[in-house]
Amino acid sequence: MATDSHDHDHGHGETEPVTDRTHDNSWSANLEKPQYADDRSLLKRHAIEAIEHTTSGHHVNLVTHEAHGHPETYLYDALSKRFGEEDVRWEYVEQCGCGGHVVRAHIE
Repeated sequence: MATDSHDHDHGHGETEPVTDRTHDNSWSANLEKPQYADDRSLLKRHAIEAIEHTTSGHHVNLVTHEAHGHPETYLYDALSKRFGEEDVRWEYVEQCGCGGHVVRAHIE
């Protein structure tokens, strides 16, 4: 399996994006797939892209991979840096039975 050395760019390499369309409804982004287990930066990038692809008045549930633990330890800072002054707020919902976590991002 080839390793993409451009870990922090916005190209997806061989990785499928979390979404390929804008969602005009509330939805869930599956960030639990194996591709996220060893790549926290990919998980954060795709979480941000999921929010960017959700229209105002809706929310997206960011379902994160269990390998990274509670999202407050790594995801909240990334979201603050990207959406700090924008009308986006997030809240922790719950830990899934599979070990992952759900963060709900509301787009105002």
